[in-house]
Amino acid sequence: MESLLGTGVSKGIAIGSVLVKKESSSDFQKKSITDVEHEWDRFQKAIEAGKKQLEVLVQQSRETIGEDEAQIFEAHILILEDEELANLVKTQIDNQKKNTEWAVHEAAEHFAVILEGLEDEYLKERAHDIRDVSARLIRILSGTDKHEIPIMDKPCIIVARDLLPGEMVHIDKAVVMGIITEAGAKTSHTAILAKAMGIPAIVGAEGILEKVKDHDTIVFDGELGNLFINPDSDILEQYNQKLELLKIQKKELESFRDRASITKDGADVELFGNMASVAELPGLVENGAQGIGLFRTEFLYTTQASAPSEEEQFEIYKLTAEKMQGKTVIIRTLDIGGDKEIPYLGLDKEENPFLGCRGIRLCFDKVDIWKVQLRALLRASIFGDIKIMLPMISVIEEVRKAKEIINEVKEELESSGIPFNENLEIGIMIETPAAAMIADSMASEVDFFSIGTNDLIQYTLACDRMNPKISYLYSQFNPSVLRLIKHIIDTGHEYGIKVGMCGEAAGDIRLIPLFVGMGLDEFSMNASGLLEAKKVVTQISRLEMSKVVPEVLKLKTAQEVETYLAGFSAI
Repeated sequence: MESLLGTGVSKGIAIGSVLVKKESSSDFQKKSITDVEHEWDRFQKAIEAGKKQLEVLVQQSRETIGEDEAQIFEAHILILEDEELANLVKTQIDNQKKNTEWAVHEAAEHFAVILEGLEDEYLKERAHDIRDVSARLIRILSGTDKHEIPIMDKPCIIVARDLLPGEMVHIDKAVVMGIITEAGAKTSHTAILAKAMGIPAIVGAEGILEKVKDHDTIVFDGELGNLFINPDSDILEQYNQKLELLKIQKKELESFRDRASITKDGADVELFGNMASVAELPGLVENGAQGIGLFRTEFLYTTQASAPSEEEQFEIYKLTAEKMQGKTVIIRTLDIGGDKEIPYLGLDKEENPFLGCRGIRLCFDKVDIWKVQLRALLRASIFGDIKIMLPMISVIEEVRKAKEIINEVKEELESSGIPFNENLEIGIMIETPAAAMIADSMASEVDFFSIGTNDLIQYTLACDRMNPKISYLYSQFNPSVLRLIKHIIDTGHEYGIKVGMCGEAAGDIRLIPLFVGMGLDEFSMNASGLLEAKKVVTQISRLEMSKVVPEVLKLKTAQEVETYLAGFSAI
């Protein structure tokens, strides 16, 4: 028996047989070339093919893992579009007169080595993104377009030097009991994806590949990072007991599925689910979602060559409403910007697409396409409790203009004798500081608020959440963000409207008690977090947590807030 200590990144106990993943090889040769234009053309075609593959992975990840995890592959698309990478590849081809495969490899290694030389662990891990994209391009160029994932026909624990994001999404969760890698840290994509997929995992287990072979037995704790190779009977028994305890705890969580989400002092807190496609509906129902707090409709527009028809959208919205059996379904209208390549929309490339024509601004710019969506939504509204949510609102004029267009569509349907729910509610995403600061004006115009914390954080802190160089700024514990959230909740209640939250912070069990204390009415999160959130809600008192809120809002840094909440006895 041998033992190692790695970094636990995805909690759970794993006991199983080892399956070693061999190191991926870039199967290409360095060749001299004479036709420079031909090689450059090969590179450009590979870029387009790579983007199409990644677009599929984005959608696949949204449907099977989650929206946040899909952003990993969206970031890979941005790497493919990076001018510096393309320029360096072209320089290598032009000056060295070598084949495209070699030029891509050299250019990618240039940037990867720079990242690996930095002190920041997050930035170091981004070297894997560069190499993953490079490997994808080389596979396309060389005609060996497949991942070297071993065949998994029975339960196993995968041991590898590292796993690339594109490899992680091809893992069969039904047979993979756990993942161990030599490389990686808590910020690695292996860690992020393993956690999202619910697979116990350890990274940074140095020397593991020298110590194991296929069919060895391994047991490990994905939270503590302890692992044992070919354990003795005592260790095996100890870990079997831990595994049984986890099963009991999981069963306990499942017992919360049909329980009301009411605090100890009787406050009713709604726990809704986020979804990006109808494929996520079964998971939400299975985990006891009391409604849909955020139905992202972008997938309808990003997965096909032309805009979705009214009938196509109507059937999807109708199906969702029917499956939820009268429970609230909040559908966010089209929220796409210049960071996405959708040819039929004719979106201009923007220097800063997150501050450009996106959300409601795009809906106004492409009003004919938006009206089709609105017609489908209104028609589907008679089949359940559908509500419309407007994204990226900054000024009151946008709300009023949107309501005018919605009324126009209502009149068109009415004149055609097509039924719809005349009392359908209209709400807005509060995700800009501008909207937050005039929440009183907004509240007089709409039926509900939903706080989009992901964008609210990045706009409040002037921090691009996709930029690793300033990732230290992006925190949902930031005092300025928390004060804004408290202001939004208080203002909404002052005007008699419900306030929900659908950003990542809504599913953070460290923050849920704080937001309950602030009076948040509804939390919307990924299906995997619903049961644990319900357990937290039922074990706290809104009155008691409301007394904690002023103390938290006095704190000066995100770290102070995080530390305070981590040590709070009710959490």
